[in-house]
Amino acid sequence: MQALVAPDYVPLDHVAVTEHPTPTPGPDQVLVKVEAAALNPLDLMLITGAAKENFPAAHPLVVGMDAAGTVVEVGENVTLYAAGDPVLVFTGGTAGAVAEYTMASPGPLLARRPGGLDSPHAAAIPESGLTAANLLRAVRPTADESVLVIGATGGIGMFAVQLVHAIGARMIATSTAEDVEYLRGLGADDTVDYRRTDVVEEVLRLVPGGVDVVIDLVNSGDGLASTARAARPGGRLVSPLYGPADLGRDVESVYIGSFQAQPGELDDLAARAADGRLQVEIGARYPFANAAQAVNDFATQHIRGKVVVTFP
Repeated sequence: MQALVAPDYVPLDHVAVTEHPTPTPGPDQVLVKVEAAALNPLDLMLITGAAKENFPAAHPLVVGMDAAGTVVEVGENVTLYAAGDPVLVFTGGTAGAVAEYTMASPGPLLARRPGGLDSPHAAAIPESGLTAANLLRAVRPTADESVLVIGATGGIGMFAVQLVHAIGARMIATSTAEDVEYLRGLGADDTVDYRRTDVVEEVLRLVPGGVDVVIDLVNSGDGLASTARAARPGGRLVSPLYGPADLGRDVESVYIGSFQAQPGELDDLAARAADGRLQVEIGARYPFANAAQAVNDFATQHIRGKVVVTFP
């Protein structure tokens, strides 16, 4: 089969579409013919080795973790899926997604694709949508609380904004002037232009005393201590990255690292996207032949939402 491959830890412009062995499903796996795949920031770090301390990669590395397609073969122990089933999947470290075929295991990281949800939009959901759900589960905002999302126009951010809005909490999102209407369409009650103002000071003007929850998708390390100033005393800050346990004030810090998907969670996200309750923004699409260019553009350009590679 053809796949987007990094032969070793290499610069991003060294990945290429090349021949790679087609995976064979084991007894508890399914083989999926990929129709679309999406990129995530971790994919870039896996290619270059920037994440090798926490996420070492086996080489040659087939790039990508998010895919949507059709089951073409199932292992002997698989009873919940059959050839012909349309699915979406987070492959994690088991198999690359930007390839003609990928492998999946029945469980919370594999879901049937409902009618009304096409493959490109389905492929954009798994990693970002599940991470956003995991972040909310970690801090459990309620309808009477206020939430700040930093990095709201990114892949995880667009899901976080909508999931918070669905709860009924007041939603404040960082933005640029160009993205204000987009974020309001996702459910943001207020936006803060991070290019033109001090985010923390503006948030404290909007919510004197600070918000109940900060979801920071951008900063890590000591940068999160600065972000925590936007939270009220006794508030919570959650991040998918890593930072100090002590933020220097009375704010609880929660770092989720790798997400833990709950049974049915991916199915729920797909169902919401299919019936319009969840918008899935695709900022750029590339044909599979241009998958290497997709990686480089993703790393160097500001692209709202997700970058998706589609297959013929």
